[in-house]
Amino acid sequence: MGNRPNLDTFAIREQRITLLIKPQDILVALRLVLKRAPGTYANLGAELGMSASEVHGAVRRLQEARLVNPNSQSVRREELLRFLVNGVPYVFPAQAKEVTRGLPTAWGHPVLASRFADSTEPPPVWPSAEGTVRGVAVKPLYPSVPQAVASDPELYTLLALVDALRVGRARERNLAQAELTKRIEADEQ
Repeated sequence: MGNRPNLDTFAIREQRITLLIKPQDILVALRLVLKRAPGTYANLGAELGMSASEVHGAVRRLQEARLVNPNSQSVRREELLRFLVNGVPYVFPAQAKEVTRGLPTAWGHPVLASRFADSTEPPPVWPSAEGTVRGVAVKPLYPSVPQAVASDPELYTLLALVDALRVGRARERNLAQAELTKRIEADEQ
């Protein structure tokens, strides 16, 4: 009995691990990858449909997870890419639901759609009243994603590729990984 771990300590550590990254943190990280200066947390929040405090919290958690450099506020691209590919599908999994109208995502997005032109299945979509495509509903990483991507095609592409990692089979995930790698590393140059 003397060698048993303190269960209260374990519970605290376990809680810290599960709360380290939130879905909105991925949205913030992908926006920061695009290198367009957002200015303040309030400006970035307005772009992403989040409050300034949510953005600040996201950046802080990204720094704690070592995905953002605390000194320069720049994204550590290699680490982020590794987390997107190997972590996000397990930490933030998504499943296709009912058929609805929305914005195409994953392999329904134009960046991957041409490679799946022969598919007779409806594409994955983020449910949205402004959407023009009927497809299978996929819950976005964060509720404001459909509004955030409305005026940001680059962010839309990155988030759709992340969704292909979250809901796709091996072929979709491999294509999404290759495309994400190309886009995230190309922006680094």
